[in-house]
Amino acid sequence: MKDMIRLLDALTNPTRMRLVRLLLREELCVCELVDALRTPQYKVSRHLSRLRNIGLVEARRNGRWMYYGIGRRVGLEGFHQDLLKVIDVHLNGSPEVRKDEIRLSRRLTMRRAGHCVVGKTCC
Repeated sequence: MKDMIRLLDALTNPTRMRLVRLLLREELCVCELVDALRTPQYKVSRHLSRLRNIGLVEARRNGRWMYYGIGRRVGLEGFHQDLLKVIDVHLNGSPEVRKDEIRLSRRLTMRRAGHCVVGKTCC
C-alpha cells in the first residue's frame, strides 16, 4: 500500500503527469523533454528524479546524455499499469498535452535526422 500512495503522491504534479505521458511513447533524452514541455532543464531533472525514486521511471546514460523511460521492472504491474493507462487516456484531449506532443514530434524529427543537439530548440 505504501508504494501505491507514493505513486499517487508523485503524480499529483501536472508536470510529472505530462512527463509520464510523453515517456509512455518512447525513451527520451532530457533535452527532448525540456523542449517538449518548455520547462527549464533543472525543473525537468528534478521531476524525473522524483519519478525515478518511486521506480516509475528509469534512466540510462548514452555518452553525455541521459535517456529516460517508463520503468520495466516487476514492480510496474497491476495498479501501476492501470494508472498509467488512465493517465494516458484522460490527458489525451488536453490542449497543453497536445502542444507537448507537437513540440516533441518536431524534436524527434531532429534526432532522427541526426541533428539532436543539447540546448538546440526546434520550436
